[in-house]
Amino acid sequence: MIPHSRPLIDDEDVREVQRVLRSGQLAQDGEVARFESRMASFVGVRGAVAVSSGSAALHLALLALEAGPGDEVIVPSYTCAAVLNAVLQTGAAPVVADIEPATFNLSADDAARRITPRTRAVIVPHMFGVPADLDALGALGVPLLEDLAMSLGSRRRGKRAGSFGSLAVCSFYATKMMATGEGGMVLSGDEALLAEVRDLRAMDEKEEFRVRFNCKMTDLQAALGLSQLRKLAGFVARRREIADLYGDTLRRLGLPAPHEPAECEPAWYRYVLMLDGDADPFIDEMKRRGVECRRPVYKPLHRYLRLPGYETSERAWRRAVSIPLYPALTGAEIETILKALRLALPKHCTGRGHEAGTLGQASRAC
Repeated sequence: MIPHSRPLIDDEDVREVQRVLRSGQLAQDGEVARFESRMASFVGVRGAVAVSSGSAALHLALLALEAGPGDEVIVPSYTCAAVLNAVLQTGAAPVVADIEPATFNLSADDAARRITPRTRAVIVPHMFGVPADLDALGALGVPLLEDLAMSLGSRRRGKRAGSFGSLAVCSFYATKMMATGEGGMVLSGDEALLAEVRDLRAMDEKEEFRVRFNCKMTDLQAALGLSQLRKLAGFVARRREIADLYGDTLRRLGLPAPHEPAECEPAWYRYVLMLDGDADPFIDEMKRRGVECRRPVYKPLHRYLRLPGYETSERAWRRAVSIPLYPALTGAEIETILKALRLALPKHCTGRGHEAGTLGQASRAC
């Protein structure tokens, strides 16, 4: 079975981790500081604070924005539960908005309708590697918290995703754009916000007491992160190569394929297809052919919260499917996936228009 996701770990990664193991300095120290500096330079912001996970990064970033009881934070429905957890951990109320049908990103129009005087922040995941409409979202006049878990390395109008909002967060989970096993980071051009996150991530040796957290990254993770970061541009390029192969196959089947808008360079974290009907039959057939596919979002937030409406998110949850796309795929595995697509996809997608079943919309506009 070809897995849906798999990290690419090479000999250099192993050597860097072994080097830190042999040094005896395993906890947060110089490797973490170097990782923070190079990540900030890569994204194009003033600084960064490494933490223990992407979820911790979201939580601490919201606290730095002073989200708390009585406040509201706007979040898209079509995203992972970590976003909902982070908001609730601060005591703020999540306000769920719908998404754009063409990109699966947060709808600026729907977010605008939900802003109140209590709105403290808007969390903006760049879904599947495609930057959201940051111009329209920025015009809302509310601090933006960019979520780069699926988009590290992407650009909008020449600028890296993560350099637009008040803060940005990364996840380095095993299947993300680059991997440290677990781990995350908060990035910003605002030194005061960075200082607040830095203070909150560790509780020891503080002059004054307040509630803080144990959210530090280790030098072991940072050494792997530095090694992976050196290869990130190559990872993105390889993802694009594979996406082009998928697109060629779709066009030969007479189905629409994704394209890259002139103002956007996607990171191709996921290759998402919109089927005519429910995703499960296609997922089951691909599994029989040796390829693991998945719904790209396990369950949208409006379903967790039992909220009515959210038609676009609901449609995406029912019909969207993600096929394997990651740098560790071998040539033979890609051929197996292409063959399975040629055999299975025409049964599940006609390509007769968006409502009938449009493919690859996650990468067609931004």
